[in-house]
Amino acid sequence: MIDFNQQYILENDRVRLSPLEEGDIDKLIHFSVYETELWKYSLLQANSPEKMKTYIQLALEGRKNKHSYPFSVFDKQKNAYAGSTRLYDIQIDNASLQIGYTWYGKEFQGTGVNKNCKYLLLEFAFDRLKMERVECRADNENRRSIHAMKSIGFSVEGVLRSNSYKPDGTRRDSIVLSMLKAEWNNAIKNKLKESISLL
Repeated sequence: MIDFNQQYILENDRVRLSPLEEGDIDKLIHFSVYETELWKYSLLQANSPEKMKTYIQLALEGRKNKHSYPFSVFDKQKNAYAGSTRLYDIQIDNASLQIGYTWYGKEFQGTGVNKNCKYLLLEFAFDRLKMERVECRADNENRRSIHAMKSIGFSVEGVLRSNSYKPDGTRRDSIVLSMLKAEWNNAIKNKLKESISLL
């Protein structure tokens, strides 16, 4: 079971995921100024300093209310903060959660940071928290994100049609992908571990 008061730090040789803190605004705010396109598909925008502050505040409220656990992402190879990710919709009784609100600066995309982060998050979810199911969602037009999740081992379950509003007021179709504990234990864990060792 997750302890929302505990400071979980997930790390390997490549990345370190630390509990998001209010002071992390100083480490991440430049992304909101110089890389506003990072939030093209995001339901919660952080494409300005003010919106980034709100983004972090809402993430911290989610942890306080015990339904999400946000992290900052530090790339040890580049010795720089890369972005953020979180566990959310944490359902202890159903042994399930979602991974999302994930974003990385451009220079960290396609470098192996995401696969390393996902490995640590999945290991934490399945092996330590004893989850039975981990889910991810994305805008159905976000091909890059969908490809990344499939390459990690998530299976497509289907598309929720017109299930939410986008920031511009139009409607979004959301694709749902998932991974089960048995799938993680039987093949995905070792395959992903081998994959990140080659990066």
